[in-house]
Amino acid sequence: MTDPARLARVRRTATHLADGRELIYFDDSEPYVSGGATRRLDDPRPLGDRFEAATSGDAGGAAAPVQGPEMRRDPLTGDWIPMASHRMNRTFLPAADSCPLCPARPDAEYSDGEVPDTDYDVAVFENRFPALMRIPGVTLDDGWRVDDDPLWPALPAAGRCEVVCFSSDHTSSFADLTSARVRTIIEAWADRTTELSALPGIEQVFCFENRGKEIGVTLPHPHGQIYAFPYLTPRTQAMLREAAAYRERTGGNLLADVVAAERRAGTRVILETEHWTAYVPAAARWPVEVHLAPHRDVPDLPSLTDAERDDLAVTYLELLRRLDRFFVEPDGTPIPLPYIAGWHQAVTGEGRELGRLHLQVFSVLRAPGKLKYLAGVESGMAAWISDTTPERVAARLQELGR
Repeated sequence: MTDPARLARVRRTATHLADGRELIYFDDSEPYVSGGATRRLDDPRPLGDRFEAATSGDAGGAAAPVQGPEMRRDPLTGDWIPMASHRMNRTFLPAADSCPLCPARPDAEYSDGEVPDTDYDVAVFENRFPALMRIPGVTLDDGWRVDDDPLWPALPAAGRCEVVCFSSDHTSSFADLTSARVRTIIEAWADRTTELSALPGIEQVFCFENRGKEIGVTLPHPHGQIYAFPYLTPRTQAMLREAAAYRERTGGNLLADVVAAERRAGTRVILETEHWTAYVPAAARWPVEVHLAPHRDVPDLPSLTDAERDDLAVTYLELLRRLDRFFVEPDGTPIPLPYIAGWHQAVTGEGRELGRLHLQVFSVLRAPGKLKYLAGVESGMAAWISDTTPERVAARLQELGR
């Protein structure tokens, strides 16, 4: 939960939606931040409890317990694959006047939106269509075997998925926000990382944003997500393996030494402040890719100091604004970059000491109007081939800062 000392700048107010999901307002504007007023806390929608047993329509009318998503282990790779078939029916590219992430319209009949108030600063709520969800009474001990075969162990996908609405303005984007609002978002990320990391069975917390239809975004409203995983993701496992081997070999921290090496070389550094450095990694695989890391060894977002958070709010905006000018139309008009931005944080259990906070931002746009599609060796073998060099990407981003 947010440190009480920080509540002077951000007020946290929690409530529940009509179906029982948690909703949290993070306010930085008056009269809400001082407590002079409170956001609407009730949800008038006629939604049933999401964990309520469903009654079948047959003559018996038997009540069937709600089924949560499951995850199955791939015996060929060791990866856990969540399966959430209910997500096929989630909202897809709604009109602005029916976006579920927009605030309720004043004096209008209440629509099926997720935020009951007519305005908000930052709002976080449990996803209505989660890929990971814990069902009451069901634990990771309640596993089974697909087809009763030991080759295919399965478990409840008992994690948690949350949505972070960055702004109530449907037409805005993260790069359009003020640094003060980004500072509030950082508080929300830190708060949720702390609380979600403490949930039973959670092994890592991933805060991320998808932007742009090219990325596959289904809701254009400015928002991100947070996944609390009940397993370690493949990329995290690979990073932990490399970090452990590096420590065994050298005694050093791999992620810290990578940042130090990038700063020494300077070739690919595109932005450096008192507390943060942004660089194009030497082995970048995406057409546009930047990492942003703190100078101090920090395991996760909650561990950042106020000074580091203040600096991050300004630095992150500058980075995104440069990325939004990376490509331009023939007439010089900037092309908003479709991107994925995700925070890599230390895991909650074994291997936590090997982790180090850093942001990865990357795009599938390789040229104006041209996307990078994963070729056969990339999709089939995870053998990446870059269409450019990190130095060329870094030079362009350095130029945009002059």
